[in-house]
Amino acid sequence: MAKIAIVYHSGYGHTAKQAQAVHAGAGSVPGAESVLLSVTEMNDGFWETLAGADAIVFGAPTYMGGASGKFKEFADASSKPWFAQAWKNKIAGGFTNSASLNGDKYNTLMYFVTLAMQHSMIWVGTGMLPANSSKAQRNDLNRMGSSIGPMAQSDSDVGADVAPPEGDLATAREYGKRVAETTQQFLRGRA
Repeated sequence: MAKIAIVYHSGYGHTAKQAQAVHAGAGSVPGAESVLLSVTEMNDGFWETLAGADAIVFGAPTYMGGASGKFKEFADASSKPWFAQAWKNKIAGGFTNSASLNGDKYNTLMYFVTLAMQHSMIWVGTGMLPANSSKAQRNDLNRMGSSIGPMAQSDSDVGADVAPPEGDLATAREYGKRVAETTQQFLRGRA
């Protein structure tokens, strides 16, 4: 059984919705189990779940050009497993959301990549072509055109009951599925 942990922070519920989509995608793969972990609930069980995970997917909103402060608290607290290289060769991935179409989301994803590389993890990108033709629509897969990890855009004047749009959530579900399938392939190869 491939174990995928989605570790996330959400300020207003939009990124939690994206995390749930990644979780649903990963959990849809036969032979994979997925768990959601909010960084606001770090306790011994939280860290034990991460220790037992085969893959860890990072998620946070992009605030002021980078990952939210609450997520950064988690990243800083991960120095104990980092020192022991406890996450070495685990599969890694990440996703982010912001109100703007760009919103400097790339910086947040690159922060996640750097965090994963410091932990000696193996990064999985989206594996999706961008929806960038003149016929592209808001609900297309990978409409934000990210190769590193799913990006979502949530209009600032609507709640998580309305945003992110379905295309961004579908992109997150497909990404969760890809992370789970890649984790399974890695585990089979290791065996």
